[in-house]
Amino acid sequence: MGVLENKARARLFYKYLSKVYDRINPFIWNEQMRSEALELLEFEPGATVLDVGCGTGFATEGLLEHVDAVYAVDQSEHQLEQAYAKFGKRAPPVHFHRGDAERLPFATDTFDVVWSSGSIEYWPNPILALREFRRVLKPGGQVLVVGPNYPENPIAQRLADAMMLFYDEYEADRMFKAAGFEDVRHAFMGPEYEPEVAITTVARAPE
Repeated sequence: MGVLENKARARLFYKYLSKVYDRINPFIWNEQMRSEALELLEFEPGATVLDVGCGTGFATEGLLEHVDAVYAVDQSEHQLEQAYAKFGKRAPPVHFHRGDAERLPFATDTFDVVWSSGSIEYWPNPILALREFRRVLKPGGQVLVVGPNYPENPIAQRLADAMMLFYDEYEADRMFKAAGFEDVRHAFMGPEYEPEVAITTVARAPE
């Protein structure tokens, strides 16, 4: 388990990263990648959408191009403060909650879509969190998770393993199927200089 696959250390990490996150993020996870990921989903009129690990709201902004409102949750109060500055704290179109991906503060069968980008790498127990996603999804609902693709270089692999969760499509298959999802598919994304830095997995909750 990597050093940042710990909730307390991750919160401390984002206490400082939140101050510069929106300036650094475009070098790793940019608008083009976000648009490509959004195209993998089907948004029905009136769809209920949850953004888990919303951070400063970068993905939330993209989701709002497709739906009227988004529920957003993050464990970092410092990241949420940045998001509040963009959207406001207590009024639609974003309904913010501070919470944990492994214990989502929502009822079963609530959402049509659960999205999470740049969060899974910090989860101590990814399958437990994915099972929570399935719990809050309506039957047949869609999940989309963006995480860091496992590098091919052995030195980069050792560094990745020491930091946080990196995984390939085979591990993604295992995790999502263990969590009870069906129709599991993957796409690789990245900026021009690193076109496969991220792995995006889309799946459905059973009907």
